[in-house]
Amino acid sequence: MAKVLVVTGGSRGIGAATARLAGGQGYAVAVNYKSSAEHAQSVVADIVSKGGKAVAIKADVSLAEGARTLFAETDAQLGPVTALFNNAGIVHPHRAIHEYDDDQLAEMWRVNVSSQFLCAGEAVKRMSTAHGGQGGVIVNMSSAAARIGGAGGMLSYAASKGATDTFTQGLAIDLGPQGIRVNAIRPGLIETEIHDSTGDLNRLERLVGQVPMGRTGTAEEIADVVLYLMSDQASYVNGALVDIGGGR
Repeated sequence: MAKVLVVTGGSRGIGAATARLAGGQGYAVAVNYKSSAEHAQSVVADIVSKGGKAVAIKADVSLAEGARTLFAETDAQLGPVTALFNNAGIVHPHRAIHEYDDDQLAEMWRVNVSSQFLCAGEAVKRMSTAHGGQGGVIVNMSSAAARIGGAGGMLSYAASKGATDTFTQGLAIDLGPQGIRVNAIRPGLIETEIHDSTGDLNRLERLVGQVPMGRTGTAEEIADVVLYLMSDQASYVNGALVDIGGGR
């Protein structure tokens, strides 16, 4: 069976690195984006230039209609989905607990939590043996913040990733009998642009001293773990929360 991977938020950072690596490992890749069309097309071009197959698909996966669009377009352009990397996510500028408002919290839950529910639901319709599928794999993007707590201005982000951890473990129990493995990765301090969105432009430099290995990680190092979890080498790994943080 052909390997078809959907990467939500696949135009930059860890999503882009995973899409590129998967394209080189024989996956046909749907590179999802919401607004960064140029970056998504660049990822696709990189994959295609090396003999792989990929398409860029615009969809806001924090909404049910967007998730449906993404998977319907993937069906039409690449074929049935066999793997999902639930990577789409946001952070907000640092703020104290008394500074949050309804709109900020709603956006955080919608993008970081609802998108994973909605895309997993679409994947299950296609992959579950209970729905006539051949099985598959889901990897959810969590964060070290889920266990560290997000103190110092990232409470809402950390809480959203704590929800991802619970979602992952529950979904793994539900879907294991249906031929679908579900795991999550919890990256630590990784060199991506998302840190700039916190407003703390020196965040990596400021915190790297807390990492026992003495350095930050790269998006490519995270992608290696995502593709491992999707591979047959991880055939008995289900419901795992994999920390990738250099020991922090």
